[in-house]
Amino acid sequence: MRRPILSHLFLASSLLALTQLMTPTEAAAETRLALVIGQSAYRTVPELPNAANDAKGMTELLGNAGFTVTAAANLGQNEMRSAISDFAGKVSASGADTVALVFYAGHGLQIDGENYLVPVDLDPKREADIPLQGVRLNDLLNTLGALPTRARIFMLDACRNNPFPALSGAGHGLAIVDTKAGAPGSFISYSTSPGAEAEDGSGIDSPYTTAALSVAKQPNLPIEEVFKRIRIAVAQSTDGRQIPWESSSLTTDFKFFGGESSSQQPALPGASAMALAGGTRSVADWRKDLQGREAKVAYELVIADDTAEAYQAYIELYTQDARTPRLRTVLERRRQMLAWERAVAINTRASFEAYLANWDNSDLAATARRLLLRVQNRNYVLPATVAATPVPVAVAMAPTCPCSTPTPPASPVNPAVAPVIKKRVDDTPPKRKVVETPPKPRRPPPDEVIYERAPPPDRGPPPGAVMQGIGIGIGIGMGMGGGGRGGDYHNDRGRY
Repeated sequence: MRRPILSHLFLASSLLALTQLMTPTEAAAETRLALVIGQSAYRTVPELPNAANDAKGMTELLGNAGFTVTAAANLGQNEMRSAISDFAGKVSASGADTVALVFYAGHGLQIDGENYLVPVDLDPKREADIPLQGVRLNDLLNTLGALPTRARIFMLDACRNNPFPALSGAGHGLAIVDTKAGAPGSFISYSTSPGAEAEDGSGIDSPYTTAALSVAKQPNLPIEEVFKRIRIAVAQSTDGRQIPWESSSLTTDFKFFGGESSSQQPALPGASAMALAGGTRSVADWRKDLQGREAKVAYELVIADDTAEAYQAYIELYTQDARTPRLRTVLERRRQMLAWERAVAINTRASFEAYLANWDNSDLAATARRLLLRVQNRNYVLPATVAATPVPVAVAMAPTCPCSTPTPPASPVNPAVAPVIKKRVDDTPPKRKVVETPPKPRRPPPDEVIYERAPPPDRGPPPGAVMQGIGIGIGIGMGMGGGGRGGDYHNDRGRY
C-alpha cells in the first residue's frame, strides 16, 4: 500500500520541479500578438529597400517566438490608422494576459516636439502639414496603453534621415519618449539615440534589425539584456555612429525565447560585465567601476548602460582613447535632448527661453522659437470689458459732490467709465454744502405749524414766502445762484 503513495509523491515532486524550471512565459501561457509595419515604397521621396526586408525578418522571428503576427506594408495614412485600430481591437479581445508588440521600419519625423510615423503617401508642403498627414507616435502609444495588457513593446527602426525638402526646420531624429510618464507596462526601443539619425545599412537589413534578429533569438535572455546587447552590436557595426536607446516601465518579466542558454560565454564581447550596467548611478560611481578596466571593455559597459553619467565617467578616464570623441558627441546630444524634453514638457515661456539660452544654435532652436511665440500668444490677455477697466487714480479719488471742481486727470479717461460731473452755474463758492438728493420729510415740532396750502387769510406770509415744498425748491435754487430767501423765513406762528 505504501508503493502507490510513494509513487504519487514522486510524481508530484517531479511536476513541481518541472514547473519551477519552466520560463515565466511558459508557466503563464500568455497570449502574444504583434503588428509589423514595413514602409519602403514612399511615393514622393526615394524608397527604403531595407525597411521591407526588416519587416520580413522580424515577422519570421516573432512568429518563431510565439507571436501571432499581423504584417502590413507600404501603408498610407488611412491604412496605417486602420491597421493600428484593428490591432488594438485584437489586443483588447485577447484579454489582460497579453503581450502586444509593434515593430515599425520606415521614416520617422520630429515636429514641434512630437514624433510622427510617416505614411507612404505623405506629401508635405510645410511643417504644419505633418500633424494632418502623419501618424503621431503618441497616438499609437496611448491607444495600446489604454488597454489592459501584461506588456506593450514598441520597436522603432524609424530614425532615418529626413528626406522631405519642405521640412528643413524639422529636428534630427526623434524626441525622447519617457514610458514612465504614461501607463506602466511599456517598453520602447529606438534604433538610435534621441535626436540622432539611424543608418539604413549596406546589407539587406538595417544595422538595428540585423542586431535584433541575431540577439533576440538567444534563449533565456530578459528583454532588458536583449536590448543592451543590441545596442553594443549596433555601436560596433557602425563604428559608434549609431547607438540604440530604450525606455522601460515594464512591471513583469519578458523573454523572446525561453529555455537554457546553449553557451556559458556571452554572445557579445564585454557582456559578462553587464551586471554593472543596471540601475542609475552617479559619475563618481561609474569612475570607480571603470577604473583600471581595458578601454574596450569599459566602452561596452557604458554603451550598455547608455546614461549621461556613464559617458561622462568614460570621457574623464579615457581621454586619449579613439572612442572618446564619439562619446563626447553622444553625450552633448543627449544633454541637449534631455533639455529639449524638459522644455516641451513644461511648455512655458521660461522653459523655451532656458533652452534657447543654452542651445541657440541647435537644429531645434527654430522650433523652440516657434513654440515660444505660440506660448506668448497663448498667454496674451485680451483687454477686459469696459466695466472692468481700471479708473485712473485722479478720477477715482475725485469728490462726488458736484459743488466742487475736480482736478483734471493726468491721462485721458475712458468716457464710458469717467463719472459725469455737473458744471456749476456760477463759480462763486456756495455758502453751505448742498446735497442733490431730495430732503427727507421733516416732522414739525408740536408748537410749529406748517402750511401745506395757502396761509390763513387773517395774516399772510411775508412777500416771497410760498408753500413749503416750493419754498424749499426755490431756496435751494436761489442758494446755488447767490442767495435767496424763500424757505428760510419764520414768524411766531409757523415757518413759511
